[in-house]
Amino acid sequence: MTRQDSLLLVLLMALWGFNFSVIKLGVNNIDPFLLTALRFSLAVLPLIFFVRRPNVPWRYLMAYGLTFGVGVWGLTTLSVSAGLSSGLASLLLDMSVISSLLVGRYLLKEHVTVSKVLGSVLALIGLGLIIWHQDATVTPLGIALVLSASVFWSINGLIVKRSGTRAVFAFNIWGMAFAPIPLFVLALCVSGPSSVMQSIADINGSVLFSAAFQAYPTTLLGYWFWNKMIVKYSVSSVAPMTLLVPVFALIGGYIFFGESLDVVQAIAAVIILLGVAVSEIKLPARRAVIAKAG
Repeated sequence: MTRQDSLLLVLLMALWGFNFSVIKLGVNNIDPFLLTALRFSLAVLPLIFFVRRPNVPWRYLMAYGLTFGVGVWGLTTLSVSAGLSSGLASLLLDMSVISSLLVGRYLLKEHVTVSKVLGSVLALIGLGLIIWHQDATVTPLGIALVLSASVFWSINGLIVKRSGTRAVFAFNIWGMAFAPIPLFVLALCVSGPSSVMQSIADINGSVLFSAAFQAYPTTLLGYWFWNKMIVKYSVSSVAPMTLLVPVFALIGGYIFFGESLDVVQAIAAVIILLGVAVSEIKLPARRAVIAKAG
């Protein structure tokens, strides 16, 4: 990997990490589902009118919109609104290492290596420490929501893989078009029509900045560059960079909202990040602990 691409990837990880603080800024001013609906509305319109629909069945686009827009980011945004700190939300979203292992094993019939199992065990130990040692930055509802989001992250990857699309950017745009309406309906169901209408009336500069930051640099620019790097280099070279996202998210939470980790949470964070790093280690096929089914 060239030095320039490495630097750009680090900057992208910083962008994605600080995005969690931007999410918190938004949910402090507006309904979380409504904020996420606004994010994906801005990301899709008017760009969708200039991007050709990818040649995949509609069911994949709809499923992607629901899992990515509602499942991943709707629930993650709601977890921050439910009291989870922005830094921990980013960190616990990495628990997708466990659900990805299960999806790969039982749905894609992939080998499960020693590194995947060990990484998942370490991540679970870190999660256990956070659950055991709760404080004002951790709420049971917040943890449950972001862990659910991490499962949807794995399902989201499965959908993209099963679709067989090569037009990833177009797939993202057309898939995200199915996110805003369900998110708006969820806002109505959870918060009630009067609360949603009041949130719309209270939209201010902070809300617009939060939604626009999530839509343009984070989603459109970020995922475009990420997919470009995935195509240019091997996944094993690029994927470990995502370990920097929670680091920058924790830094952003401290700078902008005064969030900090106590000793136990810091140890848990290191263990989870170590687990994710270990799970990315590529071992020879003969080291697989579970042979490919069939």
